[in-house]
Amino acid sequence: MTAITGKIGVTKRPGELGIHSMDTFTMVVPSLKDAETFYQSFGLDVREEGDSLGLYTFGSSHRWASLSEGRRKKLNHLAFAVFEEDFEPMKKRIEAQGIRLMDAPRGFDSNGVWFTDPFGIAIEVKVAEKTTPNEKSDFLTRSVPAGVAAAPVRSKAERVHPVRLAHVLLFTPDVPQCIEFYSRVLGLRLSDQAGDGVCFMHGIHGSDHHLIAFAKSNGPGLHHCSWDVGGIDEIGRGAMHMADKGFKKGWGLGRHVLGSNYFHYVGDPWGSYAEYSSDIDYIPLTQDWEAGDHDPEDSYFLWGPDFPDGFIHNFEADPD
Repeated sequence: MTAITGKIGVTKRPGELGIHSMDTFTMVVPSLKDAETFYQSFGLDVREEGDSLGLYTFGSSHRWASLSEGRRKKLNHLAFAVFEEDFEPMKKRIEAQGIRLMDAPRGFDSNGVWFTDPFGIAIEVKVAEKTTPNEKSDFLTRSVPAGVAAAPVRSKAERVHPVRLAHVLLFTPDVPQCIEFYSRVLGLRLSDQAGDGVCFMHGIHGSDHHLIAFAKSNGPGLHHCSWDVGGIDEIGRGAMHMADKGFKKGWGLGRHVLGSNYFHYVGDPWGSYAEYSSDIDYIPLTQDWEAGDHDPEDSYFLWGPDFPDGFIHNFEADPD
């Protein structure tokens, strides 16, 4: 790993061009009513916005996702954010590579640039605040002195509320092509991969181990959206609350290898997942991360239960 000269408080890697955050994503779901129930139970601030739902975290004005209703689930687009001074250079770089820019889709009020990735996912690049953290997120392990009960009674346990969207994992027909495209066009960098099966990519201006990941499938689609919480107890309480609400399908508790985060995935009504995540590795802007290519058995989880049946099925490409 190579150190880069930096200053305390600097939030931008000097002299390099790249997005700093994944700003938001939009998705079509079969039922907004079911989506509202699921994500409210998950602990998000779900707001009605015209004919759509906005997904927020409590205490934040940032909209992390927008959901509209349609016949079947479909990932609509991803929005990435750049610093204001990087917008025109980024636009010129995109155009210089022969990528055809397009108008914003109907219904989107956007001053960004729009294009598609090699597999038809719409991408927006715009000027927006940096929502990717500038340092590693806090990891809380609470204890109490001897003679005091640490756990509350279950009926009085506090609700779990994620603090931010951490990352998304997308299905793709070609993982290496995604690595090449997203690094060349958006300035993302490879963190780790497992051959052609899965890869994880981070932003250059200080980022979690991954803000986007790709897993091989027969078509594009959303596998999961991941939400940051404070610690293992929050993951467990969130998973138990979701099970109490009827959302028992999922995977966890466990700990990943690539990214190192603790996790529990909760299945949504449409075959994708929302992940409670905590203590993911962080890559500061002053460091070049040495990407590894790992054997599949070393790339998914350090400990935890085996994958449940159908966990990596792409219901957008194959609804059955």
